[in-house]
Amino acid sequence: MKQRVISGAILLIITFTCIAVSEVTRVLFFAAAGILCAYELSRNLEKLEVYCCAWVMYVYISVQALLALFHAGATAYIAAMAGAIYLALFSGILHRKVSGNGAMYTLAGVCYPCFLFALLMVISVSDIWLETLALAASATWICDSFALFGGMLFGKHKVAPHVSPNKTIEGCLCGALSSILTGVLMFYIFRNVSAIPFWVCVITCFVSSTLGQLGDLAESLVKRMIGVKDFSNLIPGHGGMFDRADSLLFSIPTAYLCLYIAGAVLA
Repeated sequence: MKQRVISGAILLIITFTCIAVSEVTRVLFFAAAGILCAYELSRNLEKLEVYCCAWVMYVYISVQALLALFHAGATAYIAAMAGAIYLALFSGILHRKVSGNGAMYTLAGVCYPCFLFALLMVISVSDIWLETLALAASATWICDSFALFGGMLFGKHKVAPHVSPNKTIEGCLCGALSSILTGVLMFYIFRNVSAIPFWVCVITCFVSSTLGQLGDLAESLVKRMIGVKDFSNLIPGHGGMFDRADSLLFSIPTAYLCLYIAGAVLA
């Protein structure tokens, strides 16, 4: 437990520092995290004797980082994604070791987690990056904690035992309810620096944390498929980068979408 707390604190310090310093450090932080996740995924797939083309994922994330830093338009992002799809499929043709299975898994890796990290980089240079990251991260982390303790105290009914045997419906409900309180808290924190309405804060925290729980289950599904408990031991007591980013990959884009829609409605 001590090791988990220390490594978690160090990770939080690094994360907050990179996010707070500048737009460039935010994008580079998410790009580095995405490349680490792609590396962990490709290495673990080798346990299934599947050899994907990890460099395709690395190149895609790097190109998306440059596009985000230069505030490129939607056409450029779509072109980068299309290029990554082409390369993923061509990799099976060009490399006999990769073959068809490897090409398909490379394509899957481009979509998850790489595409979601591309979204995070775009969001990190948007006008509402601070509100998005603050609401999504706080709702997700508090939801995870309450879901854990709620499941330990009240958990009886499993959500998806074939995917994550420890997660319960009661724990998920406790986490979802905590996100509503998080939304109330974040409204009062941001009311002097942002004009986000009360109901937008609450709904954004609730919806993003709920999608974050689904993201956690999605990553557990991948781990079950591969047959591993953690993607790596990069972060002592926490597993790999993929293990730490799973919920946020879903909750951050969801929070951005909620705020974007709310802004369009209120405009």
